[in-house]
Amino acid sequence: MQSQKRIFDDIAKVAGGALGALGSLKQEIEVLVRQRVERFLADRDFVTREEFEAVKAMASEARAEQVRLLTRLETLEGASPKTTGSASDQASPRKSLAKKTGRKIARKPAAKT
Repeated sequence: MQSQKRIFDDIAKVAGGALGALGSLKQEIEVLVRQRVERFLADRDFVTREEFEAVKAMASEARAEQVRLLTRLETLEGASPKTTGSASDQASPRKSLAKKTGRKIARKPAAKT
């Protein structure tokens, strides 16, 4: 009976040692895989989640600022008179466009009837 108990104790010690070794092996493999994945992502210029979230927040703020500026611009344009210039400029949009661009605009030939 005593020898049988000793055998079971020895088997339990060996099994415990093997489980401990497997546990440390598992941790080592996880570290190696994580390092390889991080190196792969770094080589391909992928961004981290933190970098992505930071840029996403910046883009959201920029979009909100653009909306505020557009609203302000529309308000300012609404407050100023819409028509500036002489009556002759208003009568001829081609002259108005020529003044704005600084170019001469060719006249369309008259339609033949």
